[in-house]
Amino acid sequence: MIIIALKKFICLVGLVLISPLLLICCVLIALEDGLPFFFTQKRIGLNKVNFTIYKLRTLKYDAPQVGTHDLEDSIKLKTGSIIRGLKLDEFPQLLNVIKGELNLVGPRPCLESQEELKKVRELNGVFSVTPGITGLSQILGYDMSNPSQLAKVDQLYIQNQTLKLDLIILIGTFVKLPRNCLALKFNIPNLKK
Repeated sequence: MIIIALKKFICLVGLVLISPLLLICCVLIALEDGLPFFFTQKRIGLNKVNFTIYKLRTLKYDAPQVGTHDLEDSIKLKTGSIIRGLKLDEFPQLLNVIKGELNLVGPRPCLESQEELKKVRELNGVFSVTPGITGLSQILGYDMSNPSQLAKVDQLYIQNQTLKLDLIILIGTFVKLPRNCLALKFNIPNLKK
């Protein structure tokens, strides 16, 4: 209980500290493409329960509701590319962590429409853990375009999850780590992007 309260407190402090930068991002988004500057979307969480995820909007207002790997570059905002590159679009998800819908680290929550990914994640037990803002798959370079490989890497994270690994993943989200070291550690050099 103390750990959960501490995690929520850290997330709240993080939101307060980053809020001036997020405010600047909101102004830039509004100038380029109008309102809203936040993006919300239904995602699948722990035990396949749906929740609403919060992010800064990095795509045009009328962008289709699909995974980012399925989007054309013309849908992306110029401001959004910078915001996404700096990972600033992810910070509003700290609200989801405070609400208990996300962890800082875990498998990225998928969309209801991603049928193949849902099936393989079910088979690999991925829905048995709370999803995360970032995860092992992201720092290794796997996205939702290959559901089978993504679910395998997510399963490997679940099987090997430790505080040390979570810290490595958090650092690897902002600082590029050698992919081959982590891939060999988790015995996944045969998984191709």
